[in-house]
Amino acid sequence: MQWLLQILIFAVIIGAVIAILKIVVPYALTLIGAEVGGGVGVVMAVFRIVLWAVVVIFVLVICFQLISCLLSYGGGVHLPSVR
Repeated sequence: MQWLLQILIFAVIIGAVIAILKIVVPYALTLIGAEVGGGVGVVMAVFRIVLWAVVVIFVLVICFQLISCLLSYGGGVHLPSVR
């Protein structure tokens, strides 16, 4: 079950990198003719992609921990303790 989680996390990371490259490469190719404030939209789009990738990975980890708890593979949900 852990291998499936790792494959899904890997797929999310690959998807995020491809989406970032789709934004950054055209911007870098037109950088010579771009206006001064044109990079702000690109930075915000990249930030949004990274943020959603982190959220999806977090949800995947929590879902797989709950499934393993339900099927009693992992012995319970292993959340970090707060002291």
